[in-house]
Amino acid sequence: MKNNKHQPGHLSFVDMNLSSLLDPKNKLYDLSNKIDWSYFEEEFSVLYSDTGRPAKAIRLMVGLLFLKQLENLSDEMVVERWVQNPYYQYFCGEIEFQWQFPVAASDLVHFRHRIGPKGAEKLLTVSINLHGKKALEKEVFVDTTVQEKNITFPTDSKLHKKISEKSIKIAKDAGIKLRRTYKRTLTSLLQSQHNRSHPKRAKKARSAARRLKTIAGSLVRELRRKLPAEKLLKHKKELEIFEAVLAQTRKSKNKIYSLHETEVCCISKGKEHKKYEFGQKVSIAKTRKNGIIVGALLCENNPYDGHTLHEVFKQIQRLTGKNPQICSADRGYRGVTSIGEIQIKIPKPPKKKATQYEKYKERKRFRERAGIEPVISHLKHGFRAKRNFLKGLHGDSFNIIMAAAAYNLKKWLKSHSLYIFLQYYFHFKTMKT
Repeated sequence: MKNNKHQPGHLSFVDMNLSSLLDPKNKLYDLSNKIDWSYFEEEFSVLYSDTGRPAKAIRLMVGLLFLKQLENLSDEMVVERWVQNPYYQYFCGEIEFQWQFPVAASDLVHFRHRIGPKGAEKLLTVSINLHGKKALEKEVFVDTTVQEKNITFPTDSKLHKKISEKSIKIAKDAGIKLRRTYKRTLTSLLQSQHNRSHPKRAKKARSAARRLKTIAGSLVRELRRKLPAEKLLKHKKELEIFEAVLAQTRKSKNKIYSLHETEVCCISKGKEHKKYEFGQKVSIAKTRKNGIIVGALLCENNPYDGHTLHEVFKQIQRLTGKNPQICSADRGYRGVTSIGEIQIKIPKPPKKKATQYEKYKERKRFRERAGIEPVISHLKHGFRAKRNFLKGLHGDSFNIIMAAAAYNLKKWLKSHSLYIFLQYYFHFKTMKT
């Protein structure tokens, strides 16, 4: 059930109003007064039931999501910092200083499930609207990157060992006695995989890998035989995943790289230091002049970059209310020259008849386009897009959108703090004269 909004109380000597105790020039203090919190109340109110226990305030939950991405914190850490930091509390709509945890960390998980990626887009919309007309440029830069999932580097031996361990656990929970559990054998066989490329260890490692696969297949088949019908139905999806992993070979398509994140793709972006990345492809769009992110889209199943542009422009239209006229991209998008009325600019050799000015103009455009690369790096290292800890495709989409929203908020904070500094500087300068 939706909770009532905070109502300001009377000032007292015991419980002072937070706004009267804090520095009004603080960045978070100023940002909290600029964000249109009523917009979230209107948009998310329909997601709540009319019965049951009252939920936590919408502003509190949205504020915690913003702070989590802005400060690059986990769910547990942002809740802990909230109790210690009065500016966090004011940002989330508190009127008096609180000494208790506002929510459990798991409540943030439930709220993310409640609003979903579409709700996250509403948070991104608000972060774009903070910049006003600066976000409405006629040209955008677009690029794709990989948002890696929080999984171990996948190998066949690791997956087969996990299948065996999960099969043993399923049998134990169902009260089934297996012929053999192989617990000590599995540990020994996995140790044999260490440094398997060494000539003296290669033969033993290959033999151990075959044995791990044999054991995993044996345990899965035994589960199929011995599990009762109702338990078999309960674990149907898990067993199908186990069998798919055991059946896949080096040349198989749509491989499974993780038992708990089956949607993970293996993507190669041609990086010298990281040949393969395991996660999902995401597309980022930013304005040319002001560098505001106006698009952050999940591209499922590693599509060709040029085929993602149609959905990218749809999202930009949803978030900003208008489409750009020009989109500059790298050669990974070649093959697409226009989508509707939007021109797609891709680096290519100049025409023989092109003037020096036209050549200079194109060089300048694509040099500026390269500026999207450090923006992506900031998203990864400063706003939690490097390794995604949220589950499933919805988690992938939610995380990259929230990272983009936090980037826009940070950009507004920096520009606004510079504006305040210049304002005070010129004020004191005129006073001296």
